[in-house]
Amino acid sequence: MKFATKAIHAGVHPDPATGAIMTPIYQTSTYVQTSPGQNKGFEYSRTHNPTRTQLQDAVAALDNGKHGLAFASGMAAIDCVVKLLQPGDEVISTNDLYGGTYRLFTKVYEPLGIKFHFVPMHDMEAVRAVVSPKTKLIWVETPTNPLLNIIDIAAAAAVAKEAGALLAVDNTFSTPYLQTPMDLGADIVMYSLTKYMAGHSDTVMGALVVNDDQLHERLSFYQNACGGTPGPQDCFLVLRGLKTLHIRMQRHCENGRAVAEYLRQHPKVEKVYWPGFENHPNHAVAARQMRDFGGMISFVLKGDKQEDAIAVLEKFQYFTLAESLGGVESLSGHPATMTHASIPAEQRRKSGLSDSLIRLSVGIEDAEDLIEDLAQAIG
Repeated sequence: MKFATKAIHAGVHPDPATGAIMTPIYQTSTYVQTSPGQNKGFEYSRTHNPTRTQLQDAVAALDNGKHGLAFASGMAAIDCVVKLLQPGDEVISTNDLYGGTYRLFTKVYEPLGIKFHFVPMHDMEAVRAVVSPKTKLIWVETPTNPLLNIIDIAAAAAVAKEAGALLAVDNTFSTPYLQTPMDLGADIVMYSLTKYMAGHSDTVMGALVVNDDQLHERLSFYQNACGGTPGPQDCFLVLRGLKTLHIRMQRHCENGRAVAEYLRQHPKVEKVYWPGFENHPNHAVAARQMRDFGGMISFVLKGDKQEDAIAVLEKFQYFTLAESLGGVESLSGHPATMTHASIPAEQRRKSGLSDSLIRLSVGIEDAEDLIEDLAQAIG
């Protein structure tokens, strides 16, 4: 199947009891057994739920993967991956990283004896320089949040294979519509389904996709044992969102290009971060591993003053100031005080995240209206 057909049909099937074309919401905690241990494949909804099963199958199919696992949030999905590790193990991650991931790594798991290295991953030699026999996981986020750096997934997969480590890719910004890391050598693909995959700012959920049966078995154990699983209503909402993923992402990309081009020529804008520009440091890698360049954009105003950035954010009408991204509506944010506030200021600035940087999630509204909103807010 081509992607658009997959988005609507892959991994799902009509309800066997009624023929309902949409996956029902199995709002149940438990299931009747005919005899102890004899059931129809479902015992308890923390372990399995028919609505969740179809969502997991659908997400795996979109990523050209074999197994999907759904979680109550993206952070719960990442947490499950780190549980594969033991004290003394080491992780290499990008230095331009989502603040929640950084917080989980450094505040929860570092005190338990897992060591994390944060390096600029656009240069694979910087990654190789910190590889050791203790390296068990390489964590890639591409494009990165919020500086839109591009990491070569195939090159990272080669480094991970040499090290005998797992490669996990946070594919939230791209979705499988733009890139499929599993095809480039990733062992684990992670999503905050909250964002583009669900697409309507109405649910919070995460997912993992893997091919290896033994790895799936280990992750499934932690998924069930630790209990960070989503409810069937949320699974239904994401299943519904997936059916329009391809047409939404196409418009996100079209609008993202228009907004990026407008910002680049604006006299009050100092710098625009968007991988679609030919002068982007890793544009060639993005063009090779992505099918388009997405609707996430960050920019800095001339003068680089935080108060100027906040004034712009307060003037927006259509770029609503709010946490999150990837919904049909355009959103704006100030990473230094919002999504990345948990990262120390010194660490943020070292990775290039200035206090005046504005992040945009370009929605699917009319591009002319969005540009007019930028014009009136920036002045």
